[in-house]
Amino acid sequence: MLNQRSDKVELLRIANAVATEKSIDKEVILSSMELAIQKAAKTKFGSENDIRAKIDRESGDISLHKVLTIVETPENLNNEISLENAKKMENKENIKVGDEIYELLPPVDFGRIAAQTARQVITQSVRTAEKERQYNDFIGKKDEILSGVVKRLEYGNVIIDLNRSEAIIRKEELIPREVLKTGDRIKAYCYDVIRDNKGQQIFLSRAQPKFMEKLFFQLSKLNPPLEILEVEQKFVSIQKILLLIPLEHVLV
Repeated sequence: MLNQRSDKVELLRIANAVATEKSIDKEVILSSMELAIQKAAKTKFGSENDIRAKIDRESGDISLHKVLTIVETPENLNNEISLENAKKMENKENIKVGDEIYELLPPVDFGRIAAQTARQVITQSVRTAEKERQYNDFIGKKDEILSGVVKRLEYGNVIIDLNRSEAIIRKEELIPREVLKTGDRIKAYCYDVIRDNKGQQIFLSRAQPKFMEKLFFQLSKLNPPLEILEVEQKFVSIQKILLLIPLEHVLV
């Protein structure tokens, strides 16, 4: 049964392990587990019922409730209850029409099929949370220089490994005649981050004037600093770069 001691410990252990491995809030994992349990419970008690599952965050205890809304004249007995009957169930006088009451359901042995459903729901929730986390991580890095490793070359474009995500440098955003190889560590300017079905797309450039401008700003912070006050104070702006230094000096 689901509420056996070993099951309860296992649920919390899985939640902790997935949250740590994926750097995702443990609450997201537990909420996805509750959704999986609710979905499986409806196969036993009926999909027409409003069933809520709750996992105790401390003990791992799982409770199932059927939710009924108090109405003047019930039409759907699966989801509605009269005020008179609700008062009998709750043994309270201060409840009113519009309130919800929770009818405790017996624990369920979900079995192998429900376990598979739970894993699917958890996996999907984890993927969604990962995508959202990655997007939030990188949207704040737009207009900054990012460092990464060349992962592969695709049709003239360069795919960059940024550790927890990938970015792309389109061929028109590469320095002319620049040759990059798999494994090269490089810096590039992040000019756009967009959300899509896969999570996010990160676009980098090594050809835009902003790239060299940002590099100059970084050099000005070295110890001792390389001072370029005209650029820093915006007396001049960089419109075009004629690259006269070896490429390896701007790779890392």
